[in-house]
Amino acid sequence: MKVGKKKNSGVVIGYDLGEDYAQISYFLPSGEDAETLAVVAGSEQYNIPMALCKRKGVNQWLFGKEAVRAAKEQEGELVEHLLELAWKGEEIAVEGETFDPVALLTLFVKRSLSLLSIIAPPECLDGVMFTVERLDGRMVEALSQMAPNLQLRTQQIYFQSHVESFYYYTLAQPEALWFYEVLLCEYNNRTLRVYRFECNRKTTPQVVFIETDNREEMKREEGETGELPKDGLDEKFTRIVKEKCNGRAVSSVYLIGDGYRDGWAQESLRYLCRGRRVFQGNNLFSKGACYSICEKTGVREPNEDYIFLGEDKLPVNIGMRLFRQGAESYFAIMDGGINWYEAKREFEAILETGDTVGVLFAPLNGGEPKEVHIVLEGLPQREEWTTRLRVKASMLSRTEFCMKVEDMGFGELFPSSGAEWEKIMEIA
Repeated sequence: MKVGKKKNSGVVIGYDLGEDYAQISYFLPSGEDAETLAVVAGSEQYNIPMALCKRKGVNQWLFGKEAVRAAKEQEGELVEHLLELAWKGEEIAVEGETFDPVALLTLFVKRSLSLLSIIAPPECLDGVMFTVERLDGRMVEALSQMAPNLQLRTQQIYFQSHVESFYYYTLAQPEALWFYEVLLCEYNNRTLRVYRFECNRKTTPQVVFIETDNREEMKREEGETGELPKDGLDEKFTRIVKEKCNGRAVSSVYLIGDGYRDGWAQESLRYLCRGRRVFQGNNLFSKGACYSICEKTGVREPNEDYIFLGEDKLPVNIGMRLFRQGAESYFAIMDGGINWYEAKREFEAILETGDTVGVLFAPLNGGEPKEVHIVLEGLPQREEWTTRLRVKASMLSRTEFCMKVEDMGFGELFPSSGAEWEKIMEIA
């Protein structure tokens, strides 16, 4: 990880909100690299069970391992899968009471962040990046409700997907490990998810794509003894990774998740290690989120030679052709590569003549630009350069661009007509 000139003096956090577990990675001002919080001091046990337990008859909540232990000993009622519950948005019934699922998720995050107090006090926190498996509109809404209620002493709270965290983790490694393609195989005993990192080195900046593939054939059903069967797993996994590597140059492979713990991967590892670097661990996403927040807070200088184009990213540059000082120029509305749900812009422009506004969409993958014209029907006819417009632009989804235009008139000479127009455009 290359650390640039530091613009802050506090700790930044990458927080992985997983389906079953949470993890916290952090970067200290005095540190050389991101570290991951160990729930047992001196160990590599990073997983905090995503669970709360309400003690019977009292308003006391336990979290993580303590919650799981208390529930097993029948001291209270366990609430698991907190992130999924928050995404669904349905109230949770516990001991005859109902609770807001986002409030329960907020409580869990608050309690888990308190584990960092022995490393850095809360007032030293400069930024947090939360990373989740899927970051759709509903998840953004739930996390946006959670963030202000954490009462953190920083306004720099962001969200990104596991895919993007993989991108930031990969770029923080030596370039030899990602000069060609990179595979990430995440296995939780239920689903094998394979991520494939690929860089188009013919563009400027170079565009990185990450493809994901869920494979259900490796699901393991718990037997009567509580053990998970190993039969056929190695053969299935070998077949899958051969399919992914066939005809491709792969520099490195990462194996993460609890599914590899019982040592069944023998032949598959022998295959993967032929001419490739193979790593096994389970804190890649939280570290990737930490590298990302390091860039946003200025701890780490961004690598401007690369841009990530993922499912959460705006795949085009959006702008307008304008006249400035008698010459045509380009006015950028939104830059491709940013999170679509954060893409908003408000500005004013003066219409040269007519009643039409053009919006230009230029794909980051090198495709042909497309221009869409918006006709402002009913706009009063005025002299050239005497119509001022207020424009509000936003993304409704990754592919839907919304532009709202308001006639502001031109001072006392040409009062505003009060007319407004709205146009929703498919960017692809």
